[in-house]
Amino acid sequence: MQIQIHTDHNIQGREALSVHVKGVVESVLGRFKERLTRVEVHLSDENSGKGGEDDKRCMIEARLAGRPPTVISHHAATLDQAIDGAVHRLKSTLDSSVERLQDHR
Repeated sequence: MQIQIHTDHNIQGREALSVHVKGVVESVLGRFKERLTRVEVHLSDENSGKGGEDDKRCMIEARLAGRPPTVISHHAATLDQAIDGAVHRLKSTLDSSVERLQDHR
């Protein structure tokens, strides 16, 4: 499973952030690692320095082998919350997708 991290110009793409995101993705989605070819994580601060509620966004695009990409987005007050929310929503969606694929075999 290849994991790519992208940030907008309002978020510094520090190494620590990249390590954290990869750790969360691998931890939560680890059971799919043989099925996922690529996971792209896009982080953004939609209000820049202005602040505001739920202005941090995490969008994740996951590619199950042989399937169209699955895209999940989550807004939250902090990047950690946005990342956690998006990864767990993606896990739930992938659970359903894999279950449907197994039912059709």
